[in-house]
Amino acid sequence: MRDPYDVLGVPKSASAADIKKAYRQLAKKYHPDRNKDDVKAKERFAEINTAYEIVGDEKKKAQYDRGEIGPDGKPRGFEGFGAGPGGFTRGWRTAGGGPGAETHYEFNFGGPGAGAGAGGFDPSDLFADLFGGRRRQAAPTRGDDVAATATVPLETIVRGGSARVILPSGRTLEVKIPAGVEDGQQIRLRGQGQPGLRGGEPGDALVTVKIAPHPYFKVEGRDLRVELPVAIYEAALGAKVQTPTLDGKVELAVPPGSNGGRVLRLRGKGLPASDGKPAGDLYVALKIMLPEDPDADFDSQMRELRDRHGYDPRRKMG
Repeated sequence: MRDPYDVLGVPKSASAADIKKAYRQLAKKYHPDRNKDDVKAKERFAEINTAYEIVGDEKKKAQYDRGEIGPDGKPRGFEGFGAGPGGFTRGWRTAGGGPGAETHYEFNFGGPGAGAGAGGFDPSDLFADLFGGRRRQAAPTRGDDVAATATVPLETIVRGGSARVILPSGRTLEVKIPAGVEDGQQIRLRGQGQPGLRGGEPGDALVTVKIAPHPYFKVEGRDLRVELPVAIYEAALGAKVQTPTLDGKVELAVPPGSNGGRVLRLRGKGLPASDGKPAGDLYVALKIMLPEDPDADFDSQMRELRDRHGYDPRRKMG
């Protein structure tokens, strides 16, 4: 084994503080956590620890300087490697098994059950100082967030209300639905996710709001669309008709000569204002409808219209 002073790169006359400083720098540089796939770094780390176990302990340093023990900590002339009174053991230990298992360098002064060395040196204290004691106790970990979906009727979006959701854990929660929330918007419920580990805070529940289909209205962001049936004469001559909105029916003016599919806009009649966003609009698409049970007179009038005022509405299509 190499001379401990050469391993640590310090002269024999170095002070205890200088020896400790040199060890700290080398141990940090070659520690396995920072050199996971470097076998030579692990060997160098073991050599550094062996050297410091000798010259970092006041009593053993004096014994080594007097030639009483060798660089392995054993009395001169003693061959072998083991542990006994005044000796030490060291080696690698793998925690757990399989992929992800962690490997640690362990050492023990004075044989099994020994604590600090005769000079009061305890390597575990130094490693706690070097690496913040993170090998002794893992830090608290925040719990994972969980996802859920709340499907609510359009009327609830308008007035606000509540909805029940079932979390992945099977737990049921009552979720407050603000008025004006948009389809696909998420509501965060603090602390309703998975519990944390080792005292860590719990995660959150992220609830996605889905608006249930409505018999009349189609939701497009904050706007709404509705198809409004109108009679052929209302479209041709113009009329004032009733159209549904989220607040009830309102009067809508259909301009004369309106074709089917014409879209009229009612400002502010979409989803209500929310989170600084203005209210959406309601877009009304006209849908011309014939009578459900036309009589002979109606058919006669349609033939007269065809014969006297016939026109080709598809002429622009080529």
